[in-house]
Amino acid sequence: MKIIDMLLKDQFTLSFEVFPPVREGNFDSLYSTIEELIKINPHFISVTYGAGGSTRDKTVEIASRIKNEFRQEVLAHLTCVQATAEDTAKILDTFKAKNIENVLALRGDPPKEEKAFLKPEGGFGHANELVEFIKMKDNFSIGVAGYPEGHIEAPNLDVDITNLKRKVDAGADFIITQLFFNNDDFYRFRDLSIAKGIRVPIIPAIFPIFNYKQISKIASLCGAKLPSKLHDKLCKVSNKSEEVEKYGIEYATSQSEKLLDNNIPGLHFYSMNRSRHVIQIIRDLHLPIQKSAPIPE
Repeated sequence: MKIIDMLLKDQFTLSFEVFPPVREGNFDSLYSTIEELIKINPHFISVTYGAGGSTRDKTVEIASRIKNEFRQEVLAHLTCVQATAEDTAKILDTFKAKNIENVLALRGDPPKEEKAFLKPEGGFGHANELVEFIKMKDNFSIGVAGYPEGHIEAPNLDVDITNLKRKVDAGADFIITQLFFNNDDFYRFRDLSIAKGIRVPIIPAIFPIFNYKQISKIASLCGAKLPSKLHDKLCKVSNKSEEVEKYGIEYATSQSEKLLDNNIPGLHFYSMNRSRHVIQIIRDLHLPIQKSAPIPE
């Protein structure tokens, strides 16, 4: 089922993101995590590309298995990195052949050996170009990324939201945000997007913290700021992994509950290929969805 059809029915969506493992031997662990997450009855699971599009084939393989073996709706990521229009067309044909109906269209980060994104010859330089191509190619539901604190390459939030409007005007059906830790950043971003004429659903994405060094690195890479109270608390327990994870779960739960009180169309969680902490958060939330089975302990 297309994600936009779920959203147009005013159906609150619960979703998770997973990523292809770097090592081949970790696939069994990933699929075990996915099976655990499915027990929570999400509406879809998204599957990322690796840096520079390095896991393209794995993304297709994982997304196909989620859709066709696990019978779970899937959102496959697709980027502009190191791909011609012909390459992209072939991937979309593969998606279609494997019953994948939903695509998250991203410009993508440059490969590690490149300092800045370079438009590939015969390819696309911006996500709106990719969205437009997908829209013309086949009948997919298309999502794009939004940045509550502004994209790290944008001079300011206003310019970034103007760029987001281009993606929506090109044919994007919905927006999933980058991680953020201050809900006021999301509310401001949503209000400014609406003021710019953006009318598609904006789904906030939550990153449950369970590793201090990891979140510090990820936040710096994407430009997300840790509120001072959260940062100070994590610093005090940074060498105690169990304490970091406990506080991370508490913070993500509180953050999600407050978002639920402010008219959001869904919640998207960065699982980091783990299930236990996400399951704990979902168990403690009062989601506006019917839970057809008990949340696993």
